[in-house]
Amino acid sequence: MLKKIKRKVKILITKSFKKPRKPYKPPPSSPSFPSPPSPEESETMPPPPQPALKPPTATPFLFPQTQSTVLPDPSHFFSPNLLTTPLPTNSFFQNFALKNGDQPEYFHPYQIKSSSSSLTISYPSRFFNSAFLYQIFIADLTISASQNSNSQETHKISSFNDLSVTLDFPSSNLRFFLVRGSPFVTCSVSSRTELSISTIHAVLSCSSNSSRTKYTIKLNNNQTWLIYTSSPIDLTSSSLSLITSGGFSGIIRIAILPDSDPQYEATLDQFSSCYPVSGEAVFTKPFSLEYKWEKKGWGDLLMLAHPLHLQLLSGDDCDVTILEDFKFKSIDGDLVGVVGDSWVLKPDPVSVTWHSTRGIKEDSYAEIISALRKDVEALNSTPITTTSSYFYGKLIARAARLALIAEEVAYLDVIPAIRKYLKDTIEPWLDGSFSGNGFLYDRKWGGIVTKQGATDSGADFGFGIYNDHHYHLGYFLYAISVLAKIDPAWGRKYRPQAYSLAADFLSIGRRSNSHYPRLRCFDLYKLHSWAGGLTEFADGRNQESTSEAVNAYYSAALMGLAYGDTHLVATGSMLAALEIQAAQTWWHVREGDSMYGEDFTRENRLVGVLWATKRDSGLWFAPPEWRECRLGIQLLPLLPISEVLFSDVGFVRDLVKWTLPALSREGVGEGWKGFVYSLEGIYDKEGALQKLRNLNGYDDGNSLTNLLWWIHSRGEEGKEFEAGGNVCWFRHYH
Repeated sequence: MLKKIKRKVKILITKSFKKPRKPYKPPPSSPSFPSPPSPEESETMPPPPQPALKPPTATPFLFPQTQSTVLPDPSHFFSPNLLTTPLPTNSFFQNFALKNGDQPEYFHPYQIKSSSSSLTISYPSRFFNSAFLYQIFIADLTISASQNSNSQETHKISSFNDLSVTLDFPSSNLRFFLVRGSPFVTCSVSSRTELSISTIHAVLSCSSNSSRTKYTIKLNNNQTWLIYTSSPIDLTSSSLSLITSGGFSGIIRIAILPDSDPQYEATLDQFSSCYPVSGEAVFTKPFSLEYKWEKKGWGDLLMLAHPLHLQLLSGDDCDVTILEDFKFKSIDGDLVGVVGDSWVLKPDPVSVTWHSTRGIKEDSYAEIISALRKDVEALNSTPITTTSSYFYGKLIARAARLALIAEEVAYLDVIPAIRKYLKDTIEPWLDGSFSGNGFLYDRKWGGIVTKQGATDSGADFGFGIYNDHHYHLGYFLYAISVLAKIDPAWGRKYRPQAYSLAADFLSIGRRSNSHYPRLRCFDLYKLHSWAGGLTEFADGRNQESTSEAVNAYYSAALMGLAYGDTHLVATGSMLAALEIQAAQTWWHVREGDSMYGEDFTRENRLVGVLWATKRDSGLWFAPPEWRECRLGIQLLPLLPISEVLFSDVGFVRDLVKWTLPALSREGVGEGWKGFVYSLEGIYDKEGALQKLRNLNGYDDGNSLTNLLWWIHSRGEEGKEFEAGGNVCWFRHYH
């Protein structure tokens, strides 16, 4: 069945191919980084053009440079021409650049592993139970050059983009275009080479069409694989688990036939001649993201969309056809075929505001002001003693919340004290005078590290190896934004440092003279962030706290408001909106959902840590039974935008009901209870308010003032919060 997207989709493609469209040419501001092609390769796969570089208009601020002793050497895997630019540290292909480069990565629908001059493809099966689920990597097919089958040569990353990475095996004449969401794995063989295709299974049959440009391989695990080539090739089954070829040059495309179902074969046949070599995501206008693929061959391009893609695809702005019955299995939900050279994704707009969206009734001011005065007085009596960039950031952001709440309840008497506290605590990090820690710049990968993290990979939760950057820096940006709002002169003075912190994880440009990689943490295919930095993980990247990720982009948007930077407001708001919808899709587990299987869904309302190929109910710091911690880490810090993240009141009821029994366990922290009661306040204000008043402690990034502000700004009990509604400026124009 074919699903139409509004008015501009095509009918089911059953006719012969249309004339080939002109190939997509990337805009001048979007360079790729190809290695020089061989003479043979240049005829079939020329690299994208290198744009002319414009000199920068001003020299951006950089923190003092350091030589880290804990960072890996990127030159082992990245081509030399890439080493002069900032490199990704949290990307979808990160394992390919760490240690031996031989841990798998997930490209939807295949897991790909590179080792010993070969590339292994797995169409993973999935394992489910009530505590976790994961995809199982099995070496279904391994491709290599026959003469190098025992070589230990590692791959080279010759180019990468938002949606793709290209791996080269120079001595084998092989180049793999690994494009996310492609139902085919595409390989270019640059000169006449004998190939080897091996499997851990047994090959039952290997048959070809009359032109020897399509082969059907049946394995004894019930898998059927299809191999398409740009010119005739002779593949023969040499042994039980090995297929070899004579000399070949050209393009090879490999695809699984899902469930060995013949109905998919005609679709794969039809789109086998058009292949993507790279893909980028373009920020075209507020709350709009466009995917563009550079393609070769002829015909239309077939790609795969995950559930959130399908939710966001806009038919008003792109010409696509959805093949609803063409599906591949995935831990992220079914991947559905989409035909089209470009997609436009439009998340629900979110309103970035300093204060609550519903406001607070004046008769609630007194209680909030009473707590506010005590919390502000305590700022001077309890100086910050931690040197951790994470916990320090939480404390200054907590103080900044007090200033905004003071504005909202019209109690400005405390603002001077908060301003002084913020200046005294933030400035040492920005001017380098903080003795316990500080920010430094690493040129090897291109980014900010801490003094402690530059010599200790475990310090600051791995910040020195690019772990959790958006979490830590998000808290700093929040505090800086508030201080710049209440003290514009201070904001102007420290604007260069503030923008340097934001640029570390929020750069969206592609200039080769940039000091930071493009969107360090945010995954433009999955549409959420990854926290794991330069650490090799068999399960790929991971992220625990979605709410702290939302805080990072929300805080960046606030900084845009403080500095009158509409571009920063738009970028931060867009990424916050995507992060929220991704969290609601993959971290929030609703009763009756089928994505994660019956057992996991029955026992869990939240994912603890989400990995590229695994879902875990536990946390880095807590077992699955500590449900209050799981709820809290997906809610903190408590902000105006939190109501958008938890806008589904029915889900919030189920989540709180699921969590409350855990609070009877001995030793539950008061801070975690505060977050549970906060969500309870969405549908039971009075009951939650009484519980919050009885707390005798709070999370280090939270306060009684903030909890009272949250409850008193909830509006009508149980009413759904609309992310856009009357408070989103974007809706007034569109």
